[in-house]
Amino acid sequence: MNKILLFNPRSAFSKYRIPNSIMNIAASVESMYDWVIVDGNREADPYKKICSYLATGEFKYIGITVMPGPQTKEAIPFSKKIKEEFPSTTMIWGGYFPTNHYKVVLNSGYVDFVINGPGDHAFPKLIDALENNKPYELIKNLIYKNTNGAIVKTPKQDLIEQDTLPDLPYNKLNAFYPIEKYLGKTYLGEKTVAYHSSIGCPFTCSFCAVVPTYEARWKAKSAPHVYRDIKYIKDNWGADAIEFHDNNFFVSEKRTVEFSKLIRPEKMNWWGMARIDTMDKFKDESLALIREAGCKIIFFGAESGNDKILKQLDKGGAQTGDQILQFAERLKKFDLIPEYSFVLGTPAPTPEEVMDQIDFDINFIRKVKSINPKTEIILYTYSPVPTEGSELYNEVLKAGFEYPKTLEDWINPQWEKFDLRKNPLTPWLTAEMIDKIRNFETVLNGYYPTVSDIRLNMLKRKVLHAIAGLRYKINWYKHPYEIKALHRLWKYRQPEIQGF
Repeated sequence: MNKILLFNPRSAFSKYRIPNSIMNIAASVESMYDWVIVDGNREADPYKKICSYLATGEFKYIGITVMPGPQTKEAIPFSKKIKEEFPSTTMIWGGYFPTNHYKVVLNSGYVDFVINGPGDHAFPKLIDALENNKPYELIKNLIYKNTNGAIVKTPKQDLIEQDTLPDLPYNKLNAFYPIEKYLGKTYLGEKTVAYHSSIGCPFTCSFCAVVPTYEARWKAKSAPHVYRDIKYIKDNWGADAIEFHDNNFFVSEKRTVEFSKLIRPEKMNWWGMARIDTMDKFKDESLALIREAGCKIIFFGAESGNDKILKQLDKGGAQTGDQILQFAERLKKFDLIPEYSFVLGTPAPTPEEVMDQIDFDINFIRKVKSINPKTEIILYTYSPVPTEGSELYNEVLKAGFEYPKTLEDWINPQWEKFDLRKNPLTPWLTAEMIDKIRNFETVLNGYYPTVSDIRLNMLKRKVLHAIAGLRYKINWYKHPYEIKALHRLWKYRQPEIQGF
C-alpha cells in the first residue's frame, strides 16, 4: 500500500502555528493509510526532507495545502521539481488558492487534482479510488483534467457536521515536530495555540476568498467539543491562550456563550473573528461574559464607513457606517478591543471618485479612533477575488484587471503582495492613491501603535506617538520617512501580515 506525504509550505519565519488544514487531511486518512507531515515552517530545508521520503519509493501521493501569498513561494517550485524528479507521484492541492485559481493550477501540468473545498471526505475517497483503480468521477469536491484535457468540476458536497469528524492527530504531529514549538508568545499569552472551531461563513461578501469555497455555508464544532480539544492541548503542552482562525467564530450567540462558560475557569485569553451586525445583536450579558471568559480582542470586517461601498462589496446583513461607529462605542464598556479592518481602493467610474472614496474612509477611520481610541485598525487595499458571477468581479474585469496566465507568475514578488492585499495591481488605482493609503497607514500606526506588537515597550510607543502626533492632528500624511525609519528600526509588526 502506497503512503501519503502531506506538506505545509512555509507561511511564517518567526512564529509558527499548528498546521490545522493539513492536520484535518491527516485525520481523514489516519486509520487507512500511513502518512507523514513535512512542515515548511519547521524545516531548514523542506525540499530535502520531502525528497528523503520520496526517495524510499514508498510515497506515491503528495497532498499540499496552499493559501494565497507566502505559501505559493514553496508550493509552486517544489511541486514542479517533485514532478520532474519523481514523475510517478500524484500531486493533490487543496486550500483557498487552488480552489479560487484551479484553471492555472491544473494547466501547470504538475498538479493532478484540486480539492475544491473541505477535503475530509474527498481526499481519502480519491486516494482509495487511485489505489484500487476505481473511478473517481463521482467523488464530490474534486477538480481535475479528464483524458481529453478538459477541466472537470464535480458537485460540491454539503458541509460535514464537524463533531462527526475524527480528532486531529496531535500526538502523531508531536512525534514529527514538538507541539511546544507551535505555541508561540503573543499579545494573548506565552503559549498561544491556533485552532479552528468552524468552517465557512454564512455571508457572500464579494471581496472575500472564502465565498467561492463555502458558498455562504457554515458548520461548527459544538462548544463542548471545542473546549475538550483546547483543554487537551492545555493539559498536555501548556497552552495558555487561543487564536481562533475561523472565518467567523461568533456566528451563534448560543454557542459562544456556552463556550465562554466552559473556558472561563481555564483563565485563557483568546481572539476570534466576527461580523459587526451579528455581534451587535448579542445581549449585554453575553458580551460581558465573553470578556470575563478571557476574550480580549475581536476582529471585525468593518470594510468601509460608506454605505454605498458596503453595498458594492455585497457585505450583506445590516451593517452600516453608523452601526460601525456605534458598536465601537458599545464595546468600550465591556473592555473588549474591536479590531476593525477596512478595504480601501474599490473600483469606481472615475479616478476622482476612487480618490473621494479613499478620503472618505480615511476620515471615517479617524472618527472611529476618536470614539474608541483602543480600536485596532487593519488597512487593506482592495484586491479582486474571482467570485464568478458577482457584480463587483465583473466590474473588475471590465476595468482591465487580469490574473497571471501561468502558475509560475504567481511567485513574482508583486503577486505575493497582491495576496496580502498590500499591492493591488489594479488599473483604477494610481500611484498617488496607493501612496496616500500607505502613508496614512504609517502615520496611523505611529500615532496609535498596535497593542498586539509585544516587542514595543512603553518608551518606544511614546516616541512613535509623539513623532506622529503633529502629522495626525493636521491630516498631513505625505512622506512620513521618520516614522517609517522607526518602524523599520524596531521591526514594527503589522498584524494583518504577521499576526500577533
